[in-house]
Amino acid sequence: MTNTHSLQETRAAEASESEWRRVWERLSRNPTAMSGLVLVLGWVLVALLAPWIAPYDPIEQNVMNRLAPPSAEHWLGVDGLGRDILSRVIYGGRVSLPVAAAVVILAAIFGTLYGGLAGFLGEWPDEVGMRVVDMVLAFPALILAMAIAAALGPSIRNSMLAMLLVWWPPYARLARGQVLALKASDFVAAARSLGLSERRILVRHVLPNAVAPSLVLMAMDFGNAIIITAALSFLGLGAVPPTPEWGAMVAEGRELMQQWWISTFPGLAILTVAIACNFIGDGLRDAMDPRLRLR
Repeated sequence: MTNTHSLQETRAAEASESEWRRVWERLSRNPTAMSGLVLVLGWVLVALLAPWIAPYDPIEQNVMNRLAPPSAEHWLGVDGLGRDILSRVIYGGRVSLPVAAAVVILAAIFGTLYGGLAGFLGEWPDEVGMRVVDMVLAFPALILAMAIAAALGPSIRNSMLAMLLVWWPPYARLARGQVLALKASDFVAAARSLGLSERRILVRHVLPNAVAPSLVLMAMDFGNAIIITAALSFLGLGAVPPTPEWGAMVAEGRELMQQWWISTFPGLAILTVAIACNFIGDGLRDAMDPRLRLR
């Protein structure tokens, strides 16, 4: 019986690897998705290399040169405290990108496990679990995150916690729906007939097959998380000055509209990452949906 289990799991792993290879092949033939992937990886590389490519210290002030427009010396101009905007945009990626990635990954892991377990157990655990999800989803995510962040106090850590508390329910609902569909599938019935435990069936067979839709949601949510992170900082509930963060930089220029460069360039950074993530999400959806395979 043990050999049968091992053989079945080996074949399942090989099939899964082959399917992911086909997904990547279909994704790589989508120019829009690949351009989004290149753009996101480019921003990640810029953030990682910030100490070496930023022309100035992002928090160094030079009030004698404050509000200087873009020039050969300062390519993207200078803000109200004389800080180089290009350097601050580059370093801002070291705040906005990791925060968004951490929120999305942690929310996806918790939400998938929570919803998957609720759907697999069924009956009262499913009913109670989904009512908790409905309670959180009853509030607009941004409003609830603002309320939590305001109660906790302004900081990057508190804004991350506030976002996590409102970000996981969509993953839970998505995972629950996938698990409910997979519970009735033939391969789960075959696993039960071979004597596998319910926990092993859930962990080794059901949850891995429920991950694909969550990956699409994660790709799109990364851009949304960048926007919400920036929104919280814009409202003074996220990054604390002088930390360079894209949303906080946009907020610094809201009363200096004649100096358009102060808000424009960090705003463009937010826009490019959000659009790129949507491109990737659309491409993943097409690559994983057999009805929408690229020809």
